[in-house]
Order: sequence, then structure tokens, then C-alpha cells
Amino acid sequence: MKFSLKTLLGAVGIALGLATSGASAAETPAELRIGYQKYGTLVILKERGVLEERFADRGIKVRWTEFPAGPQMLEALNVGSVDFGTVGETPPVFAQAADADLVYVAHQPPAPTAEAIIVHKDSPIKTVADLKGKRVALNKGSNVHFLLVRALEDAGLSIRDIRPAYLPPADARAAFERGSVDAWVIWDPFLAAAEDALEARTLRNGSGLVNNHEFYIAARPLAEKYPHIVKEIVEELQELDRWAIDNPRAIAKTLAPSTGLAEDVIYVAATRANYGARYLSDEVIEQQQTIADTFSDLKLIPKKLDIPSVVWKP
Repeated sequence: MKFSLKTLLGAVGIALGLATSGASAAETPAELRIGYQKYGTLVILKERGVLEERFADRGIKVRWTEFPAGPQMLEALNVGSVDFGTVGETPPVFAQAADADLVYVAHQPPAPTAEAIIVHKDSPIKTVADLKGKRVALNKGSNVHFLLVRALEDAGLSIRDIRPAYLPPADARAAFERGSVDAWVIWDPFLAAAEDALEARTLRNGSGLVNNHEFYIAARPLAEKYPHIVKEIVEELQELDRWAIDNPRAIAKTLAPSTGLAEDVIYVAATRANYGARYLSDEVIEQQQTIADTFSDLKLIPKKLDIPSVVWKP
């Protein structure tokens, strides 16, 4: 039997491909530890059990851990107890500055109206400039930290012109309700809940100031050792997002139990979100570098950061 060079090379290529595929499939973690917050696409992924189903035949156990906000989740990732999670724009900047071994995997499209600076409905504060000297609650290092910085800059102020009260969402809401803070910078669904239950008034949201990307972050050891696993997680997120775009009511029904909020409140938050997970473009990397440089210039982080060095390429 005669073989052409083309046939021989093709056969070798197929063999090598199968060998590589087999080796890749064999390389799987025993457990995948995912950090999530009360609200977002990862919660829907958890409720649907799609990752468990996808990884079942490879014996990969999926373990979920809830966190009150992104900074706390990335602290867990930094100490090695979480492999993958979702956060806003600012937490990974603070985490990288603290030498966390993380990589940016993917992001959601901008959702600037899904976070805002709010005040009490009868507050005399009418503009961001009126926050000078006032006590403002926020979760330090969270996505709203950058919103506050940008809003103050836009009003001719700096973070040093206010009195920040660094509180996680639950404590911040309690302080806001008591009137012990003058304003609160917060994200959905806590924002939607404050608008509904407290009739909070929006002083300024992210429109024209920030993008408010949601980022998917992985521990570098996971991304480097099991890139195919990370890619599969992103594929499931993309599939979920295609469904989510046209189903805000279904999202509300799914997320209401986990948040403890009314479906109508979650629906408002769902309509302000933006769906379509994708890998980071040069433009998004540049935007994230701007955030890092801003916090470095303000001395809120101890050093300059190189964002491209922690972006994972599939």
C-alpha cells in the first residue's frame, strides 16, 4: 500500500491531536472552588447546576462559596481557598497591588447604571459637589470605589474632600437607614432594594463616568494548569448570557430566593445589567489600566500595576 506525504502528515497530525486531547482531558482538578456574590450570572449558573453536569464524567467536584463583595472574595482567592469568581472593576486592582496570584479571564459588557451614589429622599444634598465634608459609605476596594473617585473628580473634588465610611453592603445599609452616613455608594441589587424600600434618591450613577465591567477572575495556578477547564467555564457563562439577554423576568425569579429580595426588585436590577461574557480586548485592558493608575496616583494602592501581565489568554 502506498502513502503520499500528505496522507502521512495528516495521519501524524491526527495522532498528535488525539494524544494532546487525551492528555488534556486527563489533566483535571479534583475540585473546582468558585466564589460568588448574592447576585449575578454565577448564581444562576450555580442554581442551574450546569457546571456540575458538565464536569461530572471527569469526577470534578464543584464547590460554591458566597461572599458579601468582591474584595472579600479575592482575599480568599489570594490565600488559595477559591479558584474562580466574579468581581467588579476595582477589587482585582487592590488584589493585584497586594500581590494576589490572579488573572483576568473574561468580562461582561458595561453596565454603568447598575451602581450609583444615593442619598436619602429628603436629603438637602442635590449634587456630588454637596458631598464635600460629608460622610459617605462604601465598600473599600469595590467597583463603587472607582465610581466615587470619578464622580468627585468630575465635581472638582477628591476622595480627601469627603469622610469615607468603609463598610460592607449590609452594614452600609444599616448606617444609611440610621442616618449615620449622608450618602451611600452601592451596586445592584442592593441599589434597587434601597430605591424600593428606602425611596433612596440617585445623586449620580456611572453613566458618563465609568463602565462598571463585571470581571471573571481565576487563580493563576488554575488558569495555567487547567486552561481547558477555565475555557469551559467561560463557554457555559456565554451560553447562559445568550439566554439572560431576553429573560430578565426569569432571572428575577431565579435570583429572588438567594438574595431575599422581591422579584420586582431583582427585575429592575436585571434590566440594568448587561450580558455577553467575552475575553478581554485591548480596549478593556487599557480601561482597567486607567483604573489602576488612578488608584496608584491617589496613593490608595502602594505601587504602579501592569494590568496586561495578569490578563489570561485562552
